[in-house]
Amino acid sequence: MNDTEYNPQRDAGSDRGSEEYNTGDDGYSVPVVRDNDPESGVNPGREDSDEQLVRDDQDAIDESNILKERTRGAKPRGEYREPGDDEGLPGPDDGTSSV
Repeated sequence: MNDTEYNPQRDAGSDRGSEEYNTGDDGYSVPVVRDNDPESGVNPGREDSDEQLVRDDQDAIDESNILKERTRGAKPRGEYREPGDDEGLPGPDDGTSSV
C-alpha cells in the first residue's frame, strides 16, 4: 500500500465515535470540544451558580467606589455662562485693519 493513501488504522481522526483526537505516533491525545458544548471558564461547575451571581451583584454595588462629592475636589466656579457675540474677536485697538 502506498504511504499517501488513506489508512484507517494509521491515520489520526479516523474513528469519528471517539471522544479524543490522537495527534500522532507519540499517543498524546487532546479532548474533543464540540461546537455546541458551552465553554468553561476558570471555575467549571461553579461559575454560573446562584452563589457566584450573588457575589457578582455585591461586587457591582461596592459603595466604596462611589464619590461623595460632585467632583473629585474641584471647586465649583459658578454657573455656566453663554459666550457673548464679540467674545474671542480682536478689539478695535489690536492694530488690524477693518477692511
